[in-house]
Amino acid sequence: MSSYQDLDIWMERRSGPRIERSNDHRNVYQRDRARIIHSAAFRRLQSKTQILAIRQNDYSRTRLTHSLEVAQIGGGIVYHLQSSQSQNAPFQIWLASESLMETVCLSHDIGHPPFGHGGEVALNFMMVEHGGFEGNAQSLRILGKRGSYSDKFGMDVSRRTMLGVMKYPALHDSVVGKYPDKPTNLRLFKAKDWHPPKCIYKEEEELLDWVLSPFSTSDRDNLLTVMRPSSTGHGRTSHASFDTSIMDLADDIAYGVHDLEDAIVLGMVTRDMWQAHLVPKLSALDTPFLTQNLSRLEDQLFSKQSHLRKKAIGDLVSWFITSCEVQEVPQFEHALLHYQAVLPDQQRLALDYLKDFEMTHIIMRPEVQMLVYKGQQMLLEMFEALAADPARLLPKELAKEWQETEINGGNSYRIICDYMASMSDDYASRMYKTLFVPSSGSVFEPI
Repeated sequence: MSSYQDLDIWMERRSGPRIERSNDHRNVYQRDRARIIHSAAFRRLQSKTQILAIRQNDYSRTRLTHSLEVAQIGGGIVYHLQSSQSQNAPFQIWLASESLMETVCLSHDIGHPPFGHGGEVALNFMMVEHGGFEGNAQSLRILGKRGSYSDKFGMDVSRRTMLGVMKYPALHDSVVGKYPDKPTNLRLFKAKDWHPPKCIYKEEEELLDWVLSPFSTSDRDNLLTVMRPSSTGHGRTSHASFDTSIMDLADDIAYGVHDLEDAIVLGMVTRDMWQAHLVPKLSALDTPFLTQNLSRLEDQLFSKQSHLRKKAIGDLVSWFITSCEVQEVPQFEHALLHYQAVLPDQQRLALDYLKDFEMTHIIMRPEVQMLVYKGQQMLLEMFEALAADPARLLPKELAKEWQETEINGGNSYRIICDYMASMSDDYASRMYKTLFVPSSGSVFEPI
């Protein structure tokens, strides 16, 4: 098992040691957090879709507010595990600090494109022959290559921060399945056929090796093992780091509980829907909390009084956080892989019921999917236009980078994809109008 002395290697940056500013006593993870918060990629999350279209109201959560909530919940899980377990428990010295966990959680969606997961599928469709696109892979690419704190190493955050953000540590080509033939017309695009595999891009193979270098060969092999459900479907890794498991739980809790609140307030989820689809499943679970509180939670959620609704939301979040526990994964030697934060089976089922309900009754509603489809079509058409004449249509600096990548035999499509993935929903909409709506666009109104 790894020792306390091994902690230092996880604080390293790819750029190597540097002389810090005088009187700056922050640790590495506090500086990582500052880099994320002050980055353009993080700010753009304020205008990227979480579930509902952003400009329909000023109440619904965006990727930015979602990331803040994930960071708060992730910190709550860390504090719970610190306080509820013996201080002599061997995992304690490897439990993330508050600043590290906040950094991982704030970064987890930083690579997601405009128009939510629908935009992710659209960009993957356009990149299928060029290494694919996937939101988690793009997050790692920004942290390690495309961010603005280093000309070579992106945001140049620490090794452990990048490990924590790395949910699916497998290269694209090792997990990608088989896609159908591409349609000849973009209007014939069917999203269900073009979902990306959960992966890391081939371009980040060197970065992946650097992040995983402290692990033994056995640990790396186990971490990179890919499970394939079928001969044609995408493969998927089964393991991630201790920090990632906490972030992933926080992400699920924020999605399952907080995003439900938006839908209730907007009238997309009614009390009748709750009673028909969730009450039978939740009441069947053997948990004292739900047995004693499910009826009260329902009354408060649908009371139309914000303080009561917030009480119910807070109680649900607290229940999930305080249920978290640490589990050992025996096939791993290093503590950062050997330990995982998990929910007990009944709480895990309850959270899955909430997530499944939102997917079925909110995200898959036709009126929501129409907006998703519109966003996808906008991205498909813009990508097609930019790829047809990048030197002419890309911003000046990106056009130069595209040309250099072409000359050097690199994947120049990745440069176009980076640009499109960085767009906010608003920026993408303005770009689309400038390119395709005759009455829109002017040299005096730069996008």
